[in-house]
Amino acid sequence: MSEAKIPKGTNEQYLSDLIIRGFIKACRIFPFSLRGKLMGQILRSLVAPFSGYKKRAIENLTYIYPTMDEAEKSRIANAVAVNAGRTFIENYDILTLKKKLHNSEIKGEGLNALQEARASGKPVLFVTGHFGNFEAPRAALVAKGYQIGGLYRPMSNPYFNTHYAENMHRLSGPVFEQGRRGTMGLLRHMKNGGMGVLLFDIYDARGIPITFMGKPAPTATSAAEIALKTGALLIPMFGVRRQDDLLFDIILQTPVAHGTALEMTMEMTKRLEAMVEEYPEQWFWIHRRWKPERHGSIADP
Repeated sequence: MSEAKIPKGTNEQYLSDLIIRGFIKACRIFPFSLRGKLMGQILRSLVAPFSGYKKRAIENLTYIYPTMDEAEKSRIANAVAVNAGRTFIENYDILTLKKKLHNSEIKGEGLNALQEARASGKPVLFVTGHFGNFEAPRAALVAKGYQIGGLYRPMSNPYFNTHYAENMHRLSGPVFEQGRRGTMGLLRHMKNGGMGVLLFDIYDARGIPITFMGKPAPTATSAAEIALKTGALLIPMFGVRRQDDLLFDIILQTPVAHGTALEMTMEMTKRLEAMVEEYPEQWFWIHRRWKPERHGSIADP
């Protein structure tokens, strides 16, 4: 049996990881609902103001909604921090999240297409964004017997990444680290009729500037390319957090029609955009999604 790879990083990264692990362990002492509320308030009141997350969220909101009232931007930024905190701690007890979503109703026109694909052995690639709890749809589907793998972006802290990756594998596999090797692994999995999920709303300097919320957002077309190479259904899915903050509406949308990778990625982006406009508090405005000083042109049909 091969030995587990020992991560290598700086002393500061090691210390940071110890603190994060200890904090996660302390939070998990509390009941699932209480720890989510606690983490949400910690992120809103402590982490977001001092880390710059709130400032970045407000800057992004100003970029997209220049006439929005300052009080409204602050309200949305605070709600985003609460949702991000809840999502973080929920996903660090992913098996409990799966249990809580076992009886959840899965809505949307994509459900019938998914069931037909499962019966015929056709591969399915789900796409989603950093919205609501982005692991909730996968957890709900796994709770109903689906096996869904995917790609994940490794964390910059190698010590933290070790248990982060372990947690990704805990729900369902296979899960691959982003990169050439991981993409090839996911492709093989999909070609064998497997199911996978990708988050596509991350800034990619090598991506194509595609209109998102009216502004150019460099976006990778890899999800569409994988769907085209494997013949997979491409189904946008979302986990919309309900007002009670504990449960989610799981939505599987109509599959994106196959076309060019650009056309498919633009359609995926429009689907996410519609969700953000309806539920602005649930998208992660803390991300550096736009860099207008670098990308001024927009890919449009």
